[in-house]
Amino acid sequence: MNSPANSTSDSTSDEHSAHDPQVELDKAIDATAKAFMVAHVSDDDGQLAQALVLNAGRIAWRLREKGLEQDTKTSISDVVTNADRAAERFIAAVLEGIRAEDGIVGEEGTRTRSRSGRNWVIDPVDGTYNFASGSDYWCSALALVRGAVDDPDEIIAAAVHRPAMGYTWFSGSGLRTTRDGKELAPIDDRTLDKSCVGTYLHPTCMDKEPTQRAWHSVLSNVATLRMLGAGSVDLASVADGTLHAWMQHSVPAWDWLPGKALVEGAGGATAIQFAGGVRWHIAGNQRTVAEIVDILKGTDHD
Repeated sequence: MNSPANSTSDSTSDEHSAHDPQVELDKAIDATAKAFMVAHVSDDDGQLAQALVLNAGRIAWRLREKGLEQDTKTSISDVVTNADRAAERFIAAVLEGIRAEDGIVGEEGTRTRSRSGRNWVIDPVDGTYNFASGSDYWCSALALVRGAVDDPDEIIAAAVHRPAMGYTWFSGSGLRTTRDGKELAPIDDRTLDKSCVGTYLHPTCMDKEPTQRAWHSVLSNVATLRMLGAGSVDLASVADGTLHAWMQHSVPAWDWLPGKALVEGAGGATAIQFAGGVRWHIAGNQRTVAEIVDILKGTDHD
């Protein structure tokens, strides 16, 4: 039995927890997830994927309006906010509730083991630096895969939601890519010199000569380029023709798999090519991807 002193201490601790902003936020997210599960328990994988990114994006947007708490991870530009963590908590809670056999791999650290052979790969806020800076160039993204996350046998479903535009892109195994339910036109077939290419090269790589040379060898051959800071938005934009191709190195699964599915579902191609000491992830039409791969191969023989 607790002594009076311990009882007072426990009471004080409970009262403190009740007013802790993080505890309050966690409770609100868990309540939101429970309500979501009631409404979506019968969804198929595609319906669930789209609903999850839509609601995760809304959660992040609302938290940004209230004011963000922000930390850094690997560098000053690699940031994480309470909105990232809350959106991932929401998605994970839902999946643990209605897809309990599936595994989860989240950018912000969620890891659950798969008993079904399927894994959900989650990026709750892709483009967090943009997001935290007030830019609208960010999204919520996920992919459901069969097999190992780093090299899946199949991307069953993939969804990307960009809250500022209200767009939700969706695709999956054997499916044509859609944006807000409307099937996208096939990716335009054009050469690299007529293409607008999305890309990114971290400042710490600018003075790594082999990597910089490989990057420059491709980008010096394009019509124009964009460095916008959210890989899944970039790849969704390749799928819908806003960008024509994309190239970036050392891309983690949560930044690659959702957009890879969207591009391929719109009739495009993707590839991974080692050059300049790193692995380059490439997307676009068949011809442009082949051109980029050939250029990268050549850089390691110069």
